[in-house]
Amino acid sequence: MDDILELADVVADSELEGAIIWLLRLIGLLALLGGLGLWLLTDMGLLVLPLVLIVGGLILLIVPSLLLTLAELGGD
Repeated sequence: MDDILELADVVADSELEGAIIWLLRLIGLLALLGGLGLWLLTDMGLLVLPLVLIVGGLILLIVPSLLLTLAELGGD
């Protein structure tokens, strides 16, 4: 966990934090939509892959901004 916060601190110190957050959010949105599409539009017996994509997409939508906020609070 310390490595993730250290990486988030490096990103927060750089000038590209907004671009990186939006890139991760875009990837999360695509994963979320892909998971929903697999779940609703296909006849899959197992729902493991759509569930992983949906949960992973939600995590990528929420966590990057939280990590950068924690890094900024811990860095001060």
